[in-house]
Amino acid sequence: MRSLLIRDTTQEEREQIVRDSLGVTEGLCDGCASGIIDMYDDYIYGKRELKEINASFSVHYVHNDPDEEPKRSCIQECE
Repeated sequence: MRSLLIRDTTQEEREQIVRDSLGVTEGLCDGCASGIIDMYDDYIYGKRELKEINASFSVHYVHNDPDEEPKRSCIQECE
């Protein structure tokens, strides 16, 4: 398996990694995934590794940080 680290990938590769990981294919999403994909912008633009983003996402839900606005699921976005 190849490295997914920022230093080992280009921005275009990181965009594709995120899309592939989330199962986003052209024409099969009605915009539901945009909020989830946005969560990974820091990775795509080389600011934070996937591990850091995933950890911060998990912490929000495990600890329910009262200072953060609740995140909505894809199902809630589409309704």
